[in-house]
Amino acid sequence: MTSAPVDSISAIAADSAPTATRLGITVPFDGIALADHRRIYEELASLGYTDFWSAEANGTDGFTPLALAAAWTTGTRLGTAIIPASTRGPALLAQSVASLAEAAPGRVAVGIGTSSNVIVENWNGIPFEQPFQRTRDTVRFVRAALTGEKVDMEAETFTVKGFRLGRVPAIQPQLLIAALRPGMLRLAGRESDGAIINWLSASDVTRVAPIVQEAGGGGKEIVARIFVCPNPDAEVVRRGARMAIAAYLNVPVYAEFHRWLGNGDKLQGMWDAWKAGDRKAALAQISDEVVDELIVHGTPAQCRAHIQRYVENGVTTPVVAVLPFGVDPVQAARDITQSKN
Repeated sequence: MTSAPVDSISAIAADSAPTATRLGITVPFDGIALADHRRIYEELASLGYTDFWSAEANGTDGFTPLALAAAWTTGTRLGTAIIPASTRGPALLAQSVASLAEAAPGRVAVGIGTSSNVIVENWNGIPFEQPFQRTRDTVRFVRAALTGEKVDMEAETFTVKGFRLGRVPAIQPQLLIAALRPGMLRLAGRESDGAIINWLSASDVTRVAPIVQEAGGGGKEIVARIFVCPNPDAEVVRRGARMAIAAYLNVPVYAEFHRWLGNGDKLQGMWDAWKAGDRKAALAQISDEVVDELIVHGTPAQCRAHIQRYVENGVTTPVVAVLPFGVDPVQAARDITQSKN
């Protein structure tokens, strides 16, 4: 559900009413064993983080960190941002979603998306084909399977015969779709509870969010993973951020996203140098302006103000992803919610 903008991130964190904008944090934290996250989860929930959101690339899977959070906390919402549509069979994915929803009734939001050719094809050995259709078909199947009815589905990208989910969650989880460009954004609005967006500036949200809301008739959730580093040393942050930006925005799906956003002129030099194999030159081509638009950094107060701009432009659930450039990530997560300069 959308909400009116609030005055500060402190207010976002403090207000957990259904119509309020939420405040999420990306988990787990790198370098800390999953078994040692209990105290972290408990503390972050006490500081006002309403949501824990996991990802799935080359670290933990997307479900295990949230299953632990389901056992260790009672009020936090648990979300995946995202689970790739292609790396699990449809029935197994439905079982995983249902299991998490059973473990944390009424607290689960599952984001499903195309992922990328790197994760699906290069790392998992699965052809990255028809990603839009595969995501659409997967969301339709999971929604049908979660009802407990027998599902026979001949979709464009797979066929399922006679599957019936053996354990149906008492409360249906939210289903969201990770989206970048218009086709997927409209799909998220039409066929899910909202969209998960990623690697965009606060001003870019004004172009992205309306497509979802218009396609879905309004009232859709817009979850944004926002990369944050509460470190006032801008040079330290920019140095690390350039490597993160290059790693992501040279992936074809993200490159096309930023071309569509109109950022081609700002990024073409990086793309050209990267394609030529000159990684050092590619990093040098990433301007301070690009870093400062895509990475939230500065003092905690400056970070909160920047995150607030995402909210004002249409994000209903900002999800902090701490970048550990010169900061301890857990302390940084604390600082973001505290009243510091």
